[in-house]
Amino acid sequence: MTSLQQSIELSQMLHLQNKYVKEQGAPVVVKADGLAAGKGVIVAVSLEEAYEAIDSMLVEGSFGSAGSRIIIEEFLEGEEVSFFALVDGETALPLESAQDHKRVGNGDTGPNTGGMGAYSPASVLTKELEALVMESVILPTMKGMAAEGCKFVGVLYAGIIVEKKTGFPKLIEYNVRFGDPECQVLMMRLESDLAQALLAACRGELGKVSLEWSPESAMVVVMASEGYPGPYKRGSMIRNLEEAELLWPTVKIFHAGTDLDSDGNFVSSGGRVLGITAKGKDIKEDRERAYDAIEAINWPEGFFRRDIGWRALSLDQLTSNL
Repeated sequence: MTSLQQSIELSQMLHLQNKYVKEQGAPVVVKADGLAAGKGVIVAVSLEEAYEAIDSMLVEGSFGSAGSRIIIEEFLEGEEVSFFALVDGETALPLESAQDHKRVGNGDTGPNTGGMGAYSPASVLTKELEALVMESVILPTMKGMAAEGCKFVGVLYAGIIVEKKTGFPKLIEYNVRFGDPECQVLMMRLESDLAQALLAACRGELGKVSLEWSPESAMVVVMASEGYPGPYKRGSMIRNLEEAELLWPTVKIFHAGTDLDSDGNFVSSGGRVLGITAKGKDIKEDRERAYDAIEAINWPEGFFRRDIGWRALSLDQLTSNL
């Protein structure tokens, strides 16, 4: 294909995309069709923002090849929940739910990230809704793939929106992995042997497995490098991690983007760097312990959201210990 033909094809594609967005109205969701490290989604609150997002992906190549094709989706108003199931091709074993915080800034502001924090269980997803997600989303997907001769074995992660108006769960995306940072809070609450459950999935024996979960909740707060999800510097020193982890017996610091320098000191090597995770009797206790640990960490070049769990707690509870 010549460059002229490519230009004509791109122009036609832009015209159709913009026409469709105008017909749908705003707010509307513009997504890169490829892998974009959790950042390829723009929630456009106006038509102008939608047009800019389309140009950014298709013309400017802001997400590289991941944005060479885009998807325009309906905007769903409600709470987003991550729901997980372990699948062996014929049996699906539900795990627990979590709620991620995708936006970089407090109050769910700013661009999307790979996740700035999460808590589990997600209070908005009741046991009744969990059963509905299993029956209407997870099981039909598993059975449909098997019927097509493509049995799925692994972790099926359904991104769900519990609609504000109807209270009904709607599927917005699938992943085939444990989510990050949701995985951290799930592992803090899982009391069974994960390796045995994964092995049973590989062997097609999930029907023999049951999992035990802590009745306590868990929360993770992500510390990221200044500038993330945009350009950021690597190599800044991170101190006092051991002291922070010893503040509470239920605090665990997961390393997502760290390295060791020549002297054995921890330094940043990524955008999302640390997952400070805590377990407690409720979300309020989780928050107190996680943020206590964060305050003990000496990393001036890092930042974090101060409102993880805000949907599950009132504003006065959120700010009482910060």
